Amino acid sequence: MNRALPTSQHTIGPFFPRTYFGPTDHDLRRRTATATPSPRGEAIRIAGRVTRAGGEVCVNALLEAWQADAGGHFDHPADPDAAAADPDFLGWGRAATDAEGRYHFLTLLPGGYVEGNHRRAPHVNLQIMASGLMRPVLTTLFFPGFSAENAADPVLAMVPEGRRGLLLAQAEGDSEGLRCFRFDIRLRGDPAEETPFFVE
Repeated sequence: MNRALPTSQHTIGPFFPRTYFGPTDHDLRRRTATATPSPRGEAIRIAGRVTRAGGEVCVNALLEAWQADAGGHFDHPADPDAAAADPDFLGWGRAATDAEGRYHFLTLLPGGYVEGNHRRAPHVNLQIMASGLMRPVLTTLFFPGFSAENAADPVLAMVPEGRRGLLLAQAEGDSEGLRCFRFDIRLRGDPAEETPFFVE
């Protein structure tokens, strides 16, 4: 009888060519590169840096973001209120880090929604793939200004209280008419600094 031998697990990468990204892939507000961004809701900018232990920058990492629209709906059959979803809002985007480890997304401030028996706070889901990781990692960005909603969110409640602040974006004023939020991601490091990640 032949037995299958286990194979080694390799890290992700080497990585994505720049041609893998379209010019508007980082813009969740529009369905296509030539479409007008959705006018429903507040347009915002999310930006930050991806680093490793010791603050070493993570170059050419891939980030994927997805979220509900401004009304808290998804254009997806699993959403019972999908018919109410914003028809101009894609709600998914992709960005790569640059030589300084920086990334950014353009999107709409998401609405909260009911999931099962719980109310979800406004949030953006992020998946990060980077050279040196064994598999993609998932995290969730929450927004300041939603204290009650964040306190009741069941996903945020799973994170130890002292680390919840690592999932809260920081308001950074306005730029070009958009409210800006900063969300830095630390892939590995001191527990006081490492971004909490979730397993599907």
